[in-house]
Amino acid sequence: MTDTPNVSIMMVDDHPLLRKGLRQLIELEDELTVVGEASSGAEALAIVESCDPDLITLDLNMQGMDGLETLRALRMQGVTARILMLTVSDNDEDVIEAIRSGADGYLLKDMDPDELLEKIKEATLGKMVMSDKLTEILATALRRPEKKGANVISSLTSREYEILKLIAKGLSNKLIARELDISDGTVKVHVKHLLKKLNLKSRVEAAVWMVNYQTK
Repeated sequence: MTDTPNVSIMMVDDHPLLRKGLRQLIELEDELTVVGEASSGAEALAIVESCDPDLITLDLNMQGMDGLETLRALRMQGVTARILMLTVSDNDEDVIEAIRSGADGYLLKDMDPDELLEKIKEATLGKMVMSDKLTEILATALRRPEKKGANVISSLTSREYEILKLIAKGLSNKLIARELDISDGTVKVHVKHLLKKLNLKSRVEAAVWMVNYQTK
């Protein structure tokens, strides 16, 4: 018997074969469950609330709304799930824009399946994940967090600040809830509020900003 929480995943990709293969890969792990599939950005926006996933895999190049538009729309809609871009594009600008728009990781579709699954599992634990060859690109982008002072920190409630520190340590919503003995839903609400107060778009940005703030 393990106390590892089950992680729900929604896949967004306009290629049915990719979704089928990814579902089969994900379902090899007992603690991972696919709760929804979308073939377009518009469909993802329509079903994300009912699916309420912990993690979303999102293709970059889709017809209609592309991945970046979908990513921004999901964050604007208040979605706090971890979002991983899963794409064939290793273009520097795509990588950096995805992170700045609220992605929690960037993975390439040509990764070895075992490595891809391992990265997804790492992401469920609250870690930022990326394909190895993109590490330097992402590191460069994340070294430039917007500078904010103590006056912004003072706008946070004590609970929001506590959660921000745990985000910086790489904890997922489920682990934060367990640590603070509160519900997942309460954590999601606090995360949404603190991101808005800090004018940040994702947990990754919040984690990087907090580490940067603590080392000043």
